[in-house]
Amino acid sequence: MEFRTIVDIEDPGFRIRPFEKILFVGSCFATEIGHRFQEEQFRATVNPFGVMYNLASVLHTIERLTTPVPCVAFLTLGTNHIYRLKETGEIVDNCQKRPQSLFTEEVLSVDECADYLWQAIDVLRQMNPEMHIVLTVSPIRYRKYGYHGSQLSKATLLLAVEKILGDLGHPRDILGKPRIAYFPAYEILMDELRDYRFYQADMLHPSQQTVDYIWERLVDTYFSAEAKTFLEEWRPVKQALNHKPFDSESDEYRRFQEQTMLRLKALQEKYPALKEI
Repeated sequence: MEFRTIVDIEDPGFRIRPFEKILFVGSCFATEIGHRFQEEQFRATVNPFGVMYNLASVLHTIERLTTPVPCVAFLTLGTNHIYRLKETGEIVDNCQKRPQSLFTEEVLSVDECADYLWQAIDVLRQMNPEMHIVLTVSPIRYRKYGYHGSQLSKATLLLAVEKILGDLGHPRDILGKPRIAYFPAYEILMDELRDYRFYQADMLHPSQQTVDYIWERLVDTYFSAEAKTFLEEWRPVKQALNHKPFDSESDEYRRFQEQTMLRLKALQEKYPALKEI
């Protein structure tokens, strides 16, 4: 008997290698997953100008980038709601705790969301024509819109992504495979896990267990064999480096540190790029 529905993840047509340069822009879910990449020693840039929830703000971040050009970019879409400063009409990325009366709230259509996405993709392509771009919709719900409004917002984002993936102008590599992929983080939480025990106490944000599970699903599909092997070899060393001793002055802990440094050195010799991090 099956007690849950497993969400299929489409093969993206590429694999992430160890230590690759990766960009994460978008909602706080992008920050969660991006930090996990950093912990696993990838050269990950994560929301360099803060969390960005809507498509216009995602575009603004990408236009301002000064970091090393990534090989892979994850764009995590949170909402289709934007805020304009009444005085100038500009879309703001952060209200900076200013009074709500200074702003007007707007809701982007599917076509408007898709247009902002294409602009962001075009800028990324100019940086690196060979870049792989992964689109995903954040599974975090927005209580302030009301739960029906939150679902409408997510539906708009999903339709915009579908428009991008199905567009006749969809960029393709020399093998004819799309360089834009979709990772179903939203569907994994909504349709596969589908239980409040997978949320934090606010019942809106995914729990750490959920983030770990989504990470595992991502690794299974997106990581190269070499990257998976590195993760297995790095895990015990990472755990040892993060160990909190009861007595940091004891001989036992000093021996533990020496053994950890020897294991780290051996791993650095096998993976020279690890020395540069």
